[in-house]
Parts: sequence; structure tokens; C-alpha cells
Amino acid sequence: MSDRQISLEIVTPEKIVYSADVTSIYAPATLGGIGILPGHTALITGLTIGQLRITPAGGNEEQLFVSGGFLEINHDKAVILAKSAEKREDIDVERAKEAKARAEERLNSRTEGLDVDRAEAALKRAITRLKIAE
Repeated sequence: MSDRQISLEIVTPEKIVYSADVTSIYAPATLGGIGILPGHTALITGLTIGQLRITPAGGNEEQLFVSGGFLEINHDKAVILAKSAEKREDIDVERAKEAKARAEERLNSRTEGLDVDRAEAALKRAITRLKIAE
């Protein structure tokens, strides 16, 4: 294994969520999951709702929630510009459970004017947050 690292920064419109050197990244890209190791070729890809797994230099794997955005890799520097991102310990489990229940209720009732895509995305965000928090 290479002793090289990737400088990773995860940014949302509100704040910098994460900034550290890592040895690997697994991201939920729009066309499927993507693994990034040091020396990866330059890349820009879209992200979808999902689990972001990173291995900090000298540490254990960490999991974060990410909700869309972009990932850019260039010269062992990775930047994730996310709509939202949360570390496992920052996920509000009760809020996620409530959001899941609301989304399921909307989808089950199918009231006129319901934006099904939006309700399904809300459900997916809630389920993913709960999965990561476990």
C-alpha cells in the first residue's frame, strides 16, 4: 500500500464538514459507487444521496451522510461540494425517524399534487441517515 494520502475537504453551503488527510474514499456517485485511492486520475462526478466512507490517515473508517453534490479529484486533493453532509455522530436520529414517518405518510396517502420524486428523496435521505447512525 502506498504511503501517500489524499487531502479531503467536504463543504456544504453552511460550513466545512470535514477536512483531513485520508487514505481512501468511497462515494455514492450518480452512476454508481466510486472508490478513490491516492494517485487517482483527475475526475469530477456528481453525487447522490448516500453513505460516504472515508479512511483517515492512521485511523479507522468513518461514515458520513451526503445528499447530492459533486466530487472533484485532482493531484491527490479531493473536494466534495455537497447539498448537505453530516458526520455519523451529528445525525439527529429522532429527527430522521420523524422525517421517515412523514415521507412514508405522504407516499401512502398520495394526495393530489404530491411531488412523488421529492417525497421519495426525503424518504431515502431519512433511511440513509438512520442506516449510518446505527
